Amino acid sequence: MKRIVSFEKVTLRESGMRGSSEYETVMTEDGAEVSLYRIRYNGSEEERVLELRAVCGVEEALALLNGCKIMSWDGFDGPHPRGVLDGIMFRFEAAVNGGEKITARGSQNFPRHYREFRDGLYSILHGGE
Repeated sequence: MKRIVSFEKVTLRESGMRGSSEYETVMTEDGAEVSLYRIRYNGSEEERVLELRAVCGVEEALALLNGCKIMSWDGFDGPHPRGVLDGIMFRFEAAVNGGEKITARGSQNFPRHYREFRDGLYSILHGGE
């Protein structure tokens, strides 16, 4: 499988009954900046409100992306399982390797290593907790 050697921006949005949040990872001059936004709806428009931000090394971010086999997620479209009344919807978008795009989405149906990826972002944001 092809590896990710660089990235510009990686976004993971999760939406559920209690609200929506968005994890955003961008490459900067100093490393990788991971941010968590809560999505608030103001009338008909949405607003991203920064909740947490942390910086990690580019190598740590690349290890998370490659360890979770993010390249294999491209084109994933997980329909909502029959009989499941509630759940989390997600949308994933990434610009990697100088212009390649990766997209995935699903509703209570996730690609392999999804939870490890989300947990890895959480760990970075919370200083390794």
